[in-house]
Amino acid sequence: MAWTECSEPRPFAAQRLVCFPHAGGSSYFFREWRKGLPEFEVHAVCYPGRTDRFGEPSATDLVAMAGEIAEAVRPLMDRPTALFGHSMGAVVAYETARILEAGGGAPAHLFVSGARPAHLGRREAQAAALDDESVIATLMELGGTDTELLDNPMFRELVLPYVKDDFRLLGAYRHRAGPRLHCPVTAVLGDVDGRVTPDQAALWADDTDGGFRQHVVPGDHFYLAASPPYELVREALTAGRDETRRG
Repeated sequence: MAWTECSEPRPFAAQRLVCFPHAGGSSYFFREWRKGLPEFEVHAVCYPGRTDRFGEPSATDLVAMAGEIAEAVRPLMDRPTALFGHSMGAVVAYETARILEAGGGAPAHLFVSGARPAHLGRREAQAAALDDESVIATLMELGGTDTELLDNPMFRELVLPYVKDDFRLLGAYRHRAGPRLHCPVTAVLGDVDGRVTPDQAALWADDTDGGFRQHVVPGDHFYLAASPPYELVREALTAGRDETRRG
């Protein structure tokens, strides 16, 4: 199964955007972004173990998964291609960017949303031994999942297993020393996000030599469900394209 999906190919779009879902999320989370960003060709990463890849085993090594995603993304980089990751997806996008740059294919931009820097410890490390009720409590804390859905037996049977797998995946992740990124990085977070503070998000600046900006927007950890940051993405990528042309 493909690592990315593009529900609306746009052969004449000047740039591409590849979106990385959160823990327990799927490519469907970004399905509407093609409408909000009509000037970009939007792709979304498909993690194994859910939706169209439901029959596949979940990933157990985040860096190894990022390597496979990088190989899938590399052919897309015939046009400027930015990466946008939310929560766990921010860490996967960061590792994907590192691998792409190591192979000589720098992303145009990296957006890290609702996430602490990869070099900080992960609170989800505690999740390796969580039972269902503890995982549900964590999902309720994060927001973004309907409370009635969390009480649904089918949800618990079908969805909780790969949510727990994602928590284990992130908990097992260890940041590796290496070169800083060359691409610009933009951090975005909600002003009432209980999982990451502005001071923590600001430390993403330590991971790049390509310039850093931070935006605090209204909302909780899943601010982008109600208010996707289309304008922030558009402004950052348009500014980057203009700077490239001037250079």
